[in-house]
Amino acid sequence: MNEIKDAALAAENGRNKESIGLRGKLQGIPLIAWLIGILAAAVLEHTFGKILAAALDMEKIPVLFGLTVILKEPVMIPKAAIYGVLIYGIPIFTVAWIFRIRSAGNLLAENLLKLPLIIPTLIHLGIFYAALHIWSDLSAYRVLTVKLTLIAVMMTLSLNVINGYMGEFSCSHPGFMALGAYAASAFTVGLFADDRLFGAAVLPEVLGPYLFPAGLVIGGFTAAIGALVIAIPSFRTRGDYLAIISLAFLFIVKSLLENLEVVGGPRGMSSQPDYANLPTVFTWCVLCVWIINNFVRSILGKALNAVRDDETAADAMTINTRRTKMIAFMFGAFWAGVAGGLFAHVLRYVNPATFGIQKLAEVLAMVYFGGLNSVYGSIVGAVSLSMLSEALRPLEIFKWIIIPLLLILVMIFRPTGLISFTEFDPRRIMGPKNRKEGEV
Repeated sequence: MNEIKDAALAAENGRNKESIGLRGKLQGIPLIAWLIGILAAAVLEHTFGKILAAALDMEKIPVLFGLTVILKEPVMIPKAAIYGVLIYGIPIFTVAWIFRIRSAGNLLAENLLKLPLIIPTLIHLGIFYAALHIWSDLSAYRVLTVKLTLIAVMMTLSLNVINGYMGEFSCSHPGFMALGAYAASAFTVGLFADDRLFGAAVLPEVLGPYLFPAGLVIGGFTAAIGALVIAIPSFRTRGDYLAIISLAFLFIVKSLLENLEVVGGPRGMSSQPDYANLPTVFTWCVLCVWIINNFVRSILGKALNAVRDDETAADAMTINTRRTKMIAFMFGAFWAGVAGGLFAHVLRYVNPATFGIQKLAEVLAMVYFGGLNSVYGSIVGAVSLSMLSEALRPLEIFKWIIIPLLLILVMIFRPTGLISFTEFDPRRIMGPKNRKEGEV
């Protein structure tokens, strides 16, 4: 009997060791190898995607990895699965495994990390953007989805600064986004477009793309001024007052824009120039991630964590708690305003109804789904929920049943989110994970 137990235990240990060994091998592949694999898959789809789709008797290339096709027509599941494996699965894992077997990936990553951090960062971002550009180039819908997802990352990160790192609960982010969207739109439409509200263009249209960043910064500062209006009365008190005041601010901004005919009133604003192309949105998203990550890792960011954990103790340690919270609040609002400016120029139309309770629920869901106090978590939450929302679009009303149920499960089993309280360190992400075989 003991021999049987020993044999079963040995078999179980062998399976665990095999599983850990495979996991260790996959974890030993550096990020650049995965990015090269993704780029290879994007090039393969761009070159042979239509041919393979026709061979599988599919009307067109699946726009979102075949998920929308599966939900519309379940009989297409085998074809979509074959397409996904041949176009995405095999190329990505083959390239990554080649780097793993020859140790070329680790050697490449080690050599890159010997250089100043900016160089390997730009190389990784360049490969990632190339893959993203080639993948999205096959469909206008893909381009729009990628743009809106990048803007969602900016919104989620900026709100996480307030609700996560500062420990307060703000409901005003759609209001900040609206202020940024309208301010940036007024700047570009008033100067570079012929519009029914603002009349003829003031400056030559050719200058528009070069001055567009100034319009986004103006939108960000407009949102920051709005945040200051909230911060002055709110941070004199403690508790849940910020949530109440910020929610009131959201309704005030929405009502104000609906009643201001100079910006279109309830009809909204249109005629925004097409300045928010994919490279522009991607660049601003990267800047947002980089600057917010540096902010939360700075001395001011550590002071913000101290205020969140124990405001009385932080005040006793000579931290100006009110000033720290006001700076963080305005900082988060600034990036929400920039995201709003990009949002208005991606859709080329902006309407007060867009920035209501539903937008607030979406952004809050992304923050708490991804994880508080984590740049990783904000990116994961924004990307996953944005893509999931688009993938479930064929289900129509049932989409708004599935996503809340998913959020409820996350709140039950992971109350702080999927990836919370995790520091975003570029060197740890890009560097090879030197683990021995079988080591977790």
